[in-house]
Amino acid sequence: MKQLKTGIQVLIIIAVLIHFRVKDYFYVSAIIFYAFPLPIIMLLTSFSIIVNKKWRKISMLFLLVLSVIWYFKSYVSNHNHTSKNGLEIVVWNAGHNQSFEEAFLENKRIPDVLVLIECNLKSIQKTQNTYPNYYFHLSEEEIGIFSRTPLKIISEVTSETNSTVLKFSTNNIIFYAVDLTAEIFNSRKEELQFVYANIEYHNNSVVLGDFNTPLESIYFEDFKNNYNHAFSVKGKGFKETWFWNLPLLSLDHIWVSHNLKINKTDKITTWKSDHSMLRTYVSRPTIRK
Repeated sequence: MKQLKTGIQVLIIIAVLIHFRVKDYFYVSAIIFYAFPLPIIMLLTSFSIIVNKKWRKISMLFLLVLSVIWYFKSYVSNHNHTSKNGLEIVVWNAGHNQSFEEAFLENKRIPDVLVLIECNLKSIQKTQNTYPNYYFHLSEEEIGIFSRTPLKIISEVTSETNSTVLKFSTNNIIFYAVDLTAEIFNSRKEELQFVYANIEYHNNSVVLGDFNTPLESIYFEDFKNNYNHAFSVKGKGFKETWFWNLPLLSLDHIWVSHNLKINKTDKITTWKSDHSMLRTYVSRPTIRK
């Protein structure tokens, strides 16, 4: 038991140092950084309070501090003066099991644009028959695209590690649908470099999808400099989208170019997938004649 107590304390210290200082800079630190987000560290601290009477008061104070930090880092409340005006964009990792129609039901309406990660051919065929006047596409890597207006598929690139960037246009906006590999032992630095190499930073663009990388990663700096994170700007609630409605990691993201105004962003929790759905409303781009 003594070794267990010591082991837990050492693990907590290492995880905290990596979370706040080192992050995912190194390969080994990245694995710990992703495997031990703050809620897991808080859970370990709670267990330490139970099994270790000697350090109970200090552990309780430490847990309180971590809870306050986690709340202010993860909870967003920017819904003041928001509206549902503009283009409605939805992204969801459906986990292979859900159809476009299920996504419409979870969203409670048909959006303007919907990106369905881990889609399947049967899902698209069924929905196309039901909605023949709308536009659909299924990529080779099972990224499903829906649009109320005509869409143009520009390119699809897949890396050797099975990460995909699908570029398409509709509503006078360039979209990049992203599905990064979920393999935890693959470097997030290399995966995101692959994404950066296959997108162009310009006005009227949106990058969205399942990045399998938390927002706290140091490798999101390029996105943070060139785009607005839709949920951080106009969201409300915990920004984490995984796991099964528990706010553990923010793996799904919508990044919007600076010239497009973000009116409102919602996270829609659901038990139909281990990922929550994200919905944002952005201003429609002005087209110069």
